[in-house]
Order: sequence, then structure tokens, then C-alpha cells
Amino acid sequence: MSKHVYKTLELTGSSPSGIEDAVSTAIAKASETVRNMQWFEVVETRGHIHEGKVAHWQVTIKVGFTLA
Repeated sequence: MSKHVYKTLELTGSSPSGIEDAVSTAIAKASETVRNMQWFEVVETRGHIHEGKVAHWQVTIKVGFTLA
């Protein structure tokens, strides 16, 4: 196994449909400009309530990617 150096960035994705969709949204957008993404860690989950129901999810993640 070769040695790797990782850099992390923090992203917040949002979705009206759920936590997994919010994470996927953040990763998909980052993948447009960030290469070599390897892992993610959920660091915060929160939501918006409207009329007594969950209306929107926000999930903050840390994404690790290898440096070339």
C-alpha cells in the first residue's frame, strides 16, 4: 500500500427528501471540481420544520481526497 496524504473540505448538502439525498447532492456537486475524493464523514445533521413536519434536511460532511 502506498503512502497517501489527504486534504479535507467541509460541505453542506440539502434536500427535501432525506439525509442520504443531501449527502449525495453535496458529493455530486463537489465532484464537478474536486478530484480523487476517497471518503466522507457526517459531522452535523439538521432540518427545517414547517407546519409541524420535516420540510428540509441539511447535512454537513467532511470529504477527504488524496493530493497528487
